[in-house]
Amino acid sequence: MENEGIKSAPGGASGSPGLKKHNISTLTVFFMIFCMVSAGAYGIEDMIPAAGPGLTLVLLAVLPFFWSIPQGLVAAELGSAIPEEGGYYKWIQRGLGEFWGFQGGWWRTLSIYIDSTLYIVLAVGYLSALIEMSDTMVFIIKAALILIFTYINIRGISDVGRLSSYFSIFVMAAFLIMTVLGFVNWNTNPFVPFIPEGQSLVSSIGLGIAICMWMYAGYESMSTMAGEMKNPQVIPKATILSVPAIMLLYILPTMAGLASVGNWDQWSTEGGISFATVASSLGIPAFGIIFGIAAIVSNMSLYSTYLASGSRGFYSMAEDKLCPKFFADIHPKHGTPYKAIISMAIINIILCNYGFDVLVVIDVFLLMFAYILIYIAAIALRIKEPNLKRPFKVPFGTKGLIVFCAAPIILAAVALFTNGIIYFIGGCLGVLSGPIAYFIFKHKYGGMDHNKAIPKEAKTAGIILCGVMAICIAVSGVMLVGDRNEAHSALNDFNNQYLSSAVETDIYFDWGDELYALSVVDQNGVEYSIYYDDDFYGSVELADYYESPEAFAADAYAELSYLANSGVPLAWVDISSGQYLCYGAEYDSYHSAADMVEDVRKSY
Repeated sequence: MENEGIKSAPGGASGSPGLKKHNISTLTVFFMIFCMVSAGAYGIEDMIPAAGPGLTLVLLAVLPFFWSIPQGLVAAELGSAIPEEGGYYKWIQRGLGEFWGFQGGWWRTLSIYIDSTLYIVLAVGYLSALIEMSDTMVFIIKAALILIFTYINIRGISDVGRLSSYFSIFVMAAFLIMTVLGFVNWNTNPFVPFIPEGQSLVSSIGLGIAICMWMYAGYESMSTMAGEMKNPQVIPKATILSVPAIMLLYILPTMAGLASVGNWDQWSTEGGISFATVASSLGIPAFGIIFGIAAIVSNMSLYSTYLASGSRGFYSMAEDKLCPKFFADIHPKHGTPYKAIISMAIINIILCNYGFDVLVVIDVFLLMFAYILIYIAAIALRIKEPNLKRPFKVPFGTKGLIVFCAAPIILAAVALFTNGIIYFIGGCLGVLSGPIAYFIFKHKYGGMDHNKAIPKEAKTAGIILCGVMAICIAVSGVMLVGDRNEAHSALNDFNNQYLSSAVETDIYFDWGDELYALSVVDQNGVEYSIYYDDDFYGSVELADYYESPEAFAADAYAELSYLANSGVPLAWVDISSGQYLCYGAEYDSYHSAADMVEDVRKSY
């Protein structure tokens, strides 16, 4: 690998004399890791109806042995051996060379710059559920929160750690109380059903594992601040402690909520049963409000800690002359990389007012690639530097470490293919930005060896990486065109066979569901969409927002009646007030479409 001779002193600190060192305790670092990985069990709600309650609990208990425990232990070993500012970027750089170190640092930092905004959006979303606000006020609060946490981060990781501790204690206490109350009110088996009826075990695992992997990701994030700590060895200690603690915080509240409330198929982070719903139903109505506040605090803690972690990535690369120099500027009073922090805040303010679901899924793609490099770097360092001082060491030899890292590498690779073709193409484009950025910045700033010429090894690796991504994009593009043509043909046939020529229709692509749909405006002016998915298993979604279930039911009844009278083979319907959706398909689980329409009428 290139730059093999450029190494830091084993066990040494970052070569960044301008950074202010802080005396951070193991407990404070534990709370910061808790915030970056978990900050509560929020998000598991969507996993329960997708995978089934029993499988959800099993995945939460079993997956850590193949995903988060290897992640935590490898991060602990590398963090103890190379406790430098930049963390995983420095680990990969030392194990695999400058080019791959840049790729891992670039991909992971880019992903944090994008998805950290989501936590501000979610925090204000939870706040909006408690307090009615105009769109302008929502944006003002988002921007204000970003500026507040930017100021706290510029002051240094001591302030970030102190705030994270307060936030963590509050969130943990809320979940602990809910868990106790849930077990006290146990009235149903939380493992039943194990998977949803009519769904295979394989598909259930596929639907649940992506969420579970996301819930257990982030143990390496604290490492980027090692150079600002007087005793960076507290990071691996806190990492090891955090792994079982976060497992329990996920498993016990989920089990308690399912056991006390049940209704597993209605759990959802949006409009269905959530942990806040469970909290408010356990005999203390005000507890639901407290849990809503805990959700706000949870997302603010995630944002604050990721602002700290993410901003150090570009700082460390700028120090190595692989990013614009201003990222490495240190605040004269607080000793923090304040321009890197401000740059991330600016991106967050820009993104927080827009929908960016696609970007968030793409950055998960970048995260998986970075994780794969971390595991490979850990193995490479065992081979290249067997005598490197490792205060904590994964208790296996080199061959054992390879086997130990195989499971998370396979899981990370599988996760690349779980979100559909559009997101796969977007992820490949995101990966392509890494070698392109490296060639630009290396040529402009000279890199670690102050040589603007691209090393032969880096050039070869970059060309191969770009070639593989280009092939993946081309193959995916062909598949995408095939899917598009198939969907358009099916939707046109549906339109011609069932719908009146007087109805206004148009085919469009729904980015949120990554499905093609036929938008319809009927003779009464009511808008709805008919979705296509593979064998024309689709849904009819009413476009208007309804203030009450009764108002929705009226339109749902009218549209189902219209479709039934048109001869559309309807299968089943969901008219929950939270989703406002009615579904159709080409098979009939009712005796007739009229029976289903009548069920809708009787429901209200």
